[in-house]
Amino acid sequence: MEKIQKIKGFADLLADQATVFERLESAARRVFGQYGYKEARVPVLERTELFSRSIGEETDVVQKEMYTFPDRKGRSLTMRPEATAGMVRAYVENALHAQEELTKLFTYGPMFRYERPQKGRMRQFHQLDVEAFGSPSAHLDAEMLFMLGHFLTEIGIGELNFELNSLGCPDCRPAYQQALNDYFKGFDGGQLCEDCLRRKLTNPLRVLDCKVPSCKELTKGAPLISDYLCDDCRTHFATVTGVLDAAGFDYTLNPRLVRGLDYYVRTTFEVTSGKIGAQSAVAGGGRYDGLVKNLGGPDLPGVGFACGMERLALLMGDAGAAAPDFHLAVLGAQGLDAGLLLAQKLRAAGLSGECALAAKSAKAQMRQAGKSGARYCLILGESELADGTVVVKNMLAGTQETVSQDTLLDIIAP
Repeated sequence: MEKIQKIKGFADLLADQATVFERLESAARRVFGQYGYKEARVPVLERTELFSRSIGEETDVVQKEMYTFPDRKGRSLTMRPEATAGMVRAYVENALHAQEELTKLFTYGPMFRYERPQKGRMRQFHQLDVEAFGSPSAHLDAEMLFMLGHFLTEIGIGELNFELNSLGCPDCRPAYQQALNDYFKGFDGGQLCEDCLRRKLTNPLRVLDCKVPSCKELTKGAPLISDYLCDDCRTHFATVTGVLDAAGFDYTLNPRLVRGLDYYVRTTFEVTSGKIGAQSAVAGGGRYDGLVKNLGGPDLPGVGFACGMERLALLMGDAGAAAPDFHLAVLGAQGLDAGLLLAQKLRAAGLSGECALAAKSAKAQMRQAGKSGARYCLILGESELADGTVVVKNMLAGTQETVSQDTLLDIIAP
């Protein structure tokens, strides 16, 4: 029979890759927990209007990239293309605003977008997502950037560029949108792509987010939103950058940064790397003060960010997989029982590793130990079984010694 293969743009995460994801999730729980964030789990399938109302009808995500289909009752459902909308829906539906003034949540899991697969971009991808509801404070924006930087440092990723911008608010953004309308009015189909010809009429801010080279070139002369910010937005952004400056936090201002979703206001940010090709963004987010109200909740502010887990895994490389503590080689079938019992004793003490389940040659078992990446290879031969010892080979240093099984833990415990 013909083999059934995975769908294009979807990936199997096996062995080392899954281990890297587990490390990312563990680091997220640890770091985000230090800042008072609690874990939540929300559905991957939601009503389509949740995303069209929140992300924006004119965004590429809604126009081109969502996996949308009718269910058996004809209701339009969508596999989530991002997590913020679902987190806001859960916040509103479960009335979390009535339980606490400031709600801090994080989640992680698969997202779905129909895009051309390439390095760092799949049709099923995974994100870590962080949201804080209930506070308009610019200091919360700064704290969230501190936390994101802390998390990226915790997982061992450096040489990243933090880009910041302010997108204004409903009071000052209309004047900026009008300035963009006036600027783009003179450009036609020979200069703007087909999508941007539509965007300049419906939401000219989206033109600034276009990745088509000709459109990117035209936006270089477009008005800057920093020239149109109201006093409140200017003060808010100055507070964010002032706190970052006081902490020595490294960032650059990018007045063209608008992100790809319509719900952002005021502070917006993106983290990029030059090490993973065209898909350089590894994290991004910002403030979305009107989104909770837009999705049926009270008029409460919010701010958050998301990290692409596949892209983080690419940057982590081999450092993402934790090496086992031991690999136990058994030289002879008569030692299999004793080997398994010794391995179980080590595991009960908190160590990780594998034990031979069949008698194979010493050469084959040493090769397997090297392949496993274990810190130590433990060897049980006929003489070791007789006198209760074990050979301990340090795989990094290349040294070995014979020790009593009773003292083995003292030697190989990290």
